Amino acid sequence: MRLCVIGAGLSGLATAHALRTAGVDFVCLEQAGDVGGLWRRPEAGERGPGYLSLHLNTAKNLTGYADHPMPTSYPLYPRHDQIASYLRAFADWAGIRDRIELGTTVESVRRDADGAWTVVSRDAEGTVSSRTFSHVVVASGHNSEPSMPELPRGAETFTGTIRHSLDYLDGGEFDGQRVVVVGLGNSAVDIAADLSRHAELTVLSVRRGLHIMPKQLFGMALDQIADAAWWVSMSLPEQRRFIEQALLVARGKLRDHGLPEPDHPVFSSAVTISDEILSRIRHGAVTPKPSIDSLDGDRVLFTDGTSVQADAIVYCTGYRMSFPFLEPGSPIGAQGLVELYKRVVAPDLPGLYFVGLVRPVGSITRLVEAQAQWIARLVTGEAVLPDEELMRKEIATYLSGVAGQYGQREGASVQVNVAPYLQELREEYASR
Repeated sequence: MRLCVIGAGLSGLATAHALRTAGVDFVCLEQAGDVGGLWRRPEAGERGPGYLSLHLNTAKNLTGYADHPMPTSYPLYPRHDQIASYLRAFADWAGIRDRIELGTTVESVRRDADGAWTVVSRDAEGTVSSRTFSHVVVASGHNSEPSMPELPRGAETFTGTIRHSLDYLDGGEFDGQRVVVVGLGNSAVDIAADLSRHAELTVLSVRRGLHIMPKQLFGMALDQIADAAWWVSMSLPEQRRFIEQALLVARGKLRDHGLPEPDHPVFSSAVTISDEILSRIRHGAVTPKPSIDSLDGDRVLFTDGTSVQADAIVYCTGYRMSFPFLEPGSPIGAQGLVELYKRVVAPDLPGLYFVGLVRPVGSITRLVEAQAQWIARLVTGEAVLPDEELMRKEIATYLSGVAGQYGQREGASVQVNVAPYLQELREEYASR
């Protein structure tokens, strides 16, 4: 039995550690020149979401691996380079470096008639290899294909530059410029705050209000709250009331900062985590504006009738899930939703698993470790899956529930609540 892991970021390394511990023979294919995923600084000419001001939004004690905690010298929310260094150190500590093939791009993954999996890859020298495996684990993440909206009227006349946050590296590139940042997600507020220390003018263009939460409430990191027994015991309405009241005390109304109020309750869409953006707005370093209506030469016109001169626009509009090496339909089904049993198993493709394709409020690390340990037990026969019909029923029930809370969108289909999901995985882990 030989297994292929795709990706050597946080999820891939957790999977490699679990497999090695279980005595499973595997190889890990990573297209970059080093381990670390999005935390690794992009190399020259390489696109990547790891901008230089990037820090953890989750506490280090829950983001580090359980068997190998982050150094005590690290701050509570380490920088990207500290995380990259930690992940490299973990790969060494776990003894998995010799199983990782760096600079290797996976071109296709196909299931053979006999149930085995053929993985075609290309190494750094351009040599193409075709290898057969009994199982494949996809741990490559999903922040690689930028989602760009249709550009505003007059975009062809704009005299400045337009880019996606995937191509943003450092605010120093924009010294003295006038920059419009589009979005209100985590990347948008991080980049706007970073730019405001370099640019002559930083504008944050917001189409829809989102709930903005500080990294800590009542002296506790948000992921520590999500992990607490008292929080887990609350119903969803109780959790919402608690957080909404806490936010009102901590930062008041968002409209008082010039931002639109969310049109939805908290935990019915992704939340934005930032300690900085509201402060930068209050200090006049970032100017909120509504959606862009049109572009005209060097001017950006907004839907409220105002306009600014701009040298650059940075779209922080997220990513599309993309697995170009897989055949269409896995893991994203006909409705554009991720269809995986327990968010891990492709029910109609035995031997294909996914790690890290979840979006929790809080740290993802404990979740990917539990997913990886469950997969290790599945491939060694210590745990078994139910039949395909039961797996599909679970998927339908899950998607129905998550749609009721988050709506029927691609991103919503991977939302999970940390403690209940961990309990589900532990129950699967124990099954035989």
